[in-house]
Amino acid sequence: MPFRSAVPNPRSPESAGVFNAISTSATQSDFARWGYPRWRGVVTGGLEIVGAILIALPASRIVGMALGAAIIAAAVFTVLRHRDFSHLVPLGVFVVLIALAATSS
Repeated sequence: MPFRSAVPNPRSPESAGVFNAISTSATQSDFARWGYPRWRGVVTGGLEIVGAILIALPASRIVGMALGAAIIAAAVFTVLRHRDFSHLVPLGVFVVLIALAATSS
């Protein structure tokens, strides 16, 4: 297994979880604009981190992919419902990454 830095790569799936979990002001304002409570970003980020860890472990990869797919589906629904299309590109990247992980399992 290759060495991974402790600092998340901003383009990696687990980094979205980190940014949601630490609840930056931008993340808080997005969640508030969508009508969600501010703590929801922290919970979502925690679930994203758990999903990334589960995907990284071969024994739990399918569970992690299912969790990741459910999170992405909810995010896509939220973005489309609120017509906040600027978030669709990053979500599309995560959909492709989960699909690649699913096909390589």
